[in-house]
Amino acid sequence: MIDSKIIDNAVNQARKTMNNGEGGPFGAAIITKDGQIFYASNQVLKEHDPTAHAEICCIRKACKALNTHDLSGCILYTTCQPCPMCLSAIIWSNIKEIWYGCNADDADKAGFRDAFIYEYIEKKCKDSCVLKITQIDRDRANVLFEEYKKMSGEIY
Repeated sequence: MIDSKIIDNAVNQARKTMNNGEGGPFGAAIITKDGQIFYASNQVLKEHDPTAHAEICCIRKACKALNTHDLSGCILYTTCQPCPMCLSAIIWSNIKEIWYGCNADDADKAGFRDAFIYEYIEKKCKDSCVLKITQIDRDRANVLFEEYKKMSGEIY
């Protein structure tokens, strides 16, 4: 369900923190099944945290308030198409519906790298000029997965 007031509030939240120098022009809202709404905006500059995107901050806020890591049934509104990092966090949190304003190309035109990262992933992350990824000591690390399976640890 589209609710213009929610996206307007997310835009206003983003504008406020953007103008305060706390982060970029991104805002988000999460709405629960019972109508609770959580708002957040980009806090990368304020927190000195490259992961403090609006969607991530909103997920953290909602999860903390609801005392859960599972946001099944929630809807995410965001002022811009989620970047790959945020998209992953959204999937991990079990949100199944997203409504967004601007797209990755709009963000690219403003100087953000969302489209560049999507392109990197689409090329199967083969560009070592962007990032060098090397697997090492799999057997040593895989022990943790074996131990976790024996504990019947919760999969999330």
